[in-house]
Amino acid sequence: MTFDAQGSLFGDGGMAAPARTSAPDPQAIRGRLGRLLETLRKSESMPLSDKDMRMWQTVIPNMTRWLPDDEADAIRSEFAYEMDRLGASV
Repeated sequence: MTFDAQGSLFGDGGMAAPARTSAPDPQAIRGRLGRLLETLRKSESMPLSDKDMRMWQTVIPNMTRWLPDDEADAIRSEFAYEMDRLGASV
């Protein structure tokens, strides 16, 4: 038998990540993405910093997973169009 004088920093290993209790609200997703797209539509030049632009390029595909496929495709397509129009690479 071995004895670990320090003990485990992570407990006995029986810990699990908390389970998600609810799915994201599609209305909240629509609102947030709608506001972003509206900002992009109204802009003559890129309104996002490089950091924010890269973040949204990652977040949009993930957020739209919670929407119906046709709606998600339309949002991703419009985002790509606006990024192209404003001179950003997607």
